[in-house]
Formats: sequence, structure tokens, C-alpha cells
Amino acid sequence: MKLLTVVIPCYNSQDYMEKCIRSILPGGERVEIIIIDDGSKDNTGRIADEYAEKYPSIIRVIHQENGGHGEGINQGLIHASGRYFKVVDSDDCLSNDLPAFLDYLEQLDRQGETDLVVTNYYYVHSDGVGDRSINYSNALPKNRVMKWSETKSFRVHQLLTIHSCTFRTEVMRQSGVNLPKHTFYEDNLMVFAVLPYVKRLSYLNIDLYRYSIGREGQSVQKDIMMSRYNHQIRVTQLCFESIHLDTVADKRLKKYMKHELFMMFAIATLYTRLNQNEDAERDLVQMWNNCKLFDARYTRMLRRSPLALINVPGKAGMKFVKLIYGIAHKVVRFN
Repeated sequence: MKLLTVVIPCYNSQDYMEKCIRSILPGGERVEIIIIDDGSKDNTGRIADEYAEKYPSIIRVIHQENGGHGEGINQGLIHASGRYFKVVDSDDCLSNDLPAFLDYLEQLDRQGETDLVVTNYYYVHSDGVGDRSINYSNALPKNRVMKWSETKSFRVHQLLTIHSCTFRTEVMRQSGVNLPKHTFYEDNLMVFAVLPYVKRLSYLNIDLYRYSIGREGQSVQKDIMMSRYNHQIRVTQLCFESIHLDTVADKRLKKYMKHELFMMFAIATLYTRLNQNEDAERDLVQMWNNCKLFDARYTRMLRRSPLALINVPGKAGMKFVKLIYGIAHKVVRFN
């Protein structure tokens, strides 16, 4: 059995996928790389096959009809043989800290099962402005196995994402997570739906994941996120409906999940309202109504939180949304 499975979902990724693959190869025989060719129309499939032929004991390729990023992760999880599971997008890469990270996974294995290993991720902007690390040292004790009760409060910008999370493969399978096809931003669901199954976690303070920002056509660009606001709404609602928060026994885990839901609702609301049209506004109202049917109490709680400020109706509310977005982008520069 391999120590770590790394899944690389690829769609028309010929221009940048090799950098991603090469960044993982230093893991050697401890790593299994599964490249998902998601119905690409360029040379992605050929490049993947060439790497698999050159590194047959490390790399496997799955060619599938186009199902989207989420279906790539689904198939990767089905075929994964590693004890741990990580997703790396084809336009991102891992850092030179990978061998040290693998050493840490082996150390954790000797101590007993750990369900989630958190590492930092590093924003790499194409223009070199605003590069920075998302670090969790204020919230998570370093270099040891812990329970959720030993964690501290996360800051607003600190979210557990596919960039920072490496799950035990069996825990992901136990969660039954199945990501929707042809849906963007579904990786939020991948993390959120698995968290209730995480009993023991650990934090290694290294910048393992290098998250590239600024590529033309990237799904996190402002105009693209605005045009796909309905994907944000769908994923946010799926996360909310994946579990009744009152069933989460651990208070610290419950607090974190409320924090993550707040941020997802905020992002969905911001990018929906930035469109400034009636159809988008109606879709947003429908999202809240659907959530209310699932859990009225937590829906009211979220709407009465600071989210109320970006839900102010009319032109005044629209102007306020623009202002909030501009401030947040200057502070964090997330796209």
C-alpha cells in the first residue's frame, strides 16, 4: 500500500500539468499519482500517458468522459490505494517540503490513525504581488495529534480547504462524500462533508501547497466567479444540507463548521449580488428558502449574523456589497 495518493484532475491542462506532476515525483515510491483526464480535447491525455509509461510504479491515468473537477475527485477516491488522500489541481503544485511531509505522515502512522493532516498553502500570484502563506499556527497546536477540543478559534481568512487538507483515505470513504458533476467550487463540499468523521487531526507548519492565482480563464477570477454564482449557491446549499449542525457533538468542531458555513454563504452572496440583476437576486432568495426548509434555526442564525449587512435589499445594498468586496480583495487578494 502506498503512503499517499495524490489525485490531479485535468481538463485541457497541457500547458501547465507537467510542472504539477514533476513537483510530486520527489515523493518517490511512497506516493501514488492518479491523473484524471476529464475528457480533455488537447494533449492532456497523451502527456499523462507518457508520464505513466515512464513512471509505471508511481503514476496511473484514468481517462473519462467530461464530468468536471468533482467527478475527477470521485474517481480518484474510488481508485486510491494510498493510506492518505490529497487533491492537487493541475495548475498548482507542491513545494520542496513534500519529502518532509511524507516523513511526517509515516511518523503519524506509527503513532496510530490520524484522520486529517493540515498544512499551510501559499498564494502565488502571476504578477508576484500579494504572495503569502495561509498559516494555522494560531488555531492548531503544531506537530502532534490532537482532538478538535484542543483547537482554538480560526480567523476569518483561515478555512480548511483542499489546499490545506490531507485526509485519511478510509475516513473519506466512510463519509460517503460524492461530489456533483459539472459543478465548480465543489471542493468546499469535499472538505465540509468529511469533517464530522474526523476524530483526530494534526498540523504540520509547512507551506506544502502552492496555489497559483492569475491564470487566464481560472475559475477563481472575479468575472468567472460572478458568471458562475449559481455554482456557489448550489455548493453552499449542499454543504448546509450535508449535516444538521446540532448532531455535531464536539463543540470546537461545530464552531469551526459554523465559521466555514458563514464564509461560504458570504462568498455566494457577494458574487451573486455583484451581478446586480433580478435573476441573481431571485436565486439568492431561493437558496435561503431552501436552507430554511432543511434547518430553519441555523438559517435564521446565519442570516442574522454579519451576513445581514450584505443582504440589504435595493441599490443601497448593491453599493455596500461592492464596497465590502473591494475592501476584502485588497486585504486578502483571493483572485
